[in-house]
Amino acid sequence: MSRRRLIGTAGAASAAGLVLGGAGGAGAVSALQGEPVADGPGPLSSVGSTEAMFHVKHQAGITTPLQARGHLIAFDLAPGSGRKEATALLRRWSGLAERLMAGKSSGSTDTGVANDAGPSSLTVTFGFGRTFFDRTGLTARRPVELDPLPDFSSDHLDARRSNGDLWVQIGSDDSLVAFHALRAVQKEAGEAARVRWQMNGFNRSPGATAAPMTTRNLMGQVDGTGNPQPKEADFEKRIFVPESGGPAGQEWMAGGSYAVVRRIRMLLDDWEQLPRDEQEAVIGRRKKDGAPLTGGDEFTEPDLQKVGPNGKLVIASDAHSRISAPEQNGGAAMLRRPFSYHDGIATDGVPDAGLLFICWQADPMRGFVPVQRKLDRGDALSKFIRHEASGLFAVPGGPSKGEYVGQRLLEG
Repeated sequence: MSRRRLIGTAGAASAAGLVLGGAGGAGAVSALQGEPVADGPGPLSSVGSTEAMFHVKHQAGITTPLQARGHLIAFDLAPGSGRKEATALLRRWSGLAERLMAGKSSGSTDTGVANDAGPSSLTVTFGFGRTFFDRTGLTARRPVELDPLPDFSSDHLDARRSNGDLWVQIGSDDSLVAFHALRAVQKEAGEAARVRWQMNGFNRSPGATAAPMTTRNLMGQVDGTGNPQPKEADFEKRIFVPESGGPAGQEWMAGGSYAVVRRIRMLLDDWEQLPRDEQEAVIGRRKKDGAPLTGGDEFTEPDLQKVGPNGKLVIASDAHSRISAPEQNGGAAMLRRPFSYHDGIATDGVPDAGLLFICWQADPMRGFVPVQRKLDRGDALSKFIRHEASGLFAVPGGPSKGEYVGQRLLEG
């Protein structure tokens, strides 16, 4: 039954349309608020009615437009749990995700938190950490792409908030819908798995700007301009594992992707002391609109060779946008899909805030690693950030009808 029991089973997917496979979106319009529902509700706003599909080629939550609210949660299989328990858990989680993403009740133990809301672009994405394969007796089928990430000089990693056997990413344009999914996933784990760590994030809400825009991070910078786009000819090759021609035993990852997750603390007090022109020099882009310092608009290609009247490069040699540019890293690219976070203010008055960095690629050793190595050696932004947690997860392709996530691995 729908969470909006009062709209029956069809009203939620109105003329606002659907996000099929996470490739689309809808702007916000006026919503009915605070009005009693008698014979039936008014229509959902476009934000509430937007639905991401569960049975798709690639799991939702990868190319889905950024949502306003996100939760990341990692689990370790409980002592005594193995392949059998993991299989049952993924079956339960997949059924739960399919219901919730369609705007339906989580089941008999539904808490009612999301009552009256539609799907709200909810996505629930599942991944496997390196240790999952040891604990399920599937070490021989573990991809080499899950080899541990190298150490970086900017790392100050907390092992208790890093890695994990299983990883779940939840996103929604409604905070209650997102929390409802988080709580349901945790409860459905039962005795099979225990929470290792959990993090909460947010982005700008749909409709908050006059026109759709690239989001900003907590430093006030436009963040995500250089992302590869699905319309690009090599997008699938860069972001997703090929559906054929891969290593033997790795067929279960066809259509999947690898997620690098990093909790990056922003030293905002230090950053905010910089004058705007110095902040822009660190990034290599204008703060107002995200355009490169060499001119144009946000999506103008930066002229990395341009020299100013002072004889120096307009975009400095250590500017973040220069060092991270694909052309500076042998074409290495990743799809960045982060959430900002704020976990309060410490006793010394310093905000615990920053970025839940999530990037997607067909191979992290060709995507994230070479770029991060270069940033680690000379990025002007490094003095204003600190990497505090890290994880790497294999995210298989979307399940076909009748399948659960990871079935081809667990039963193959």
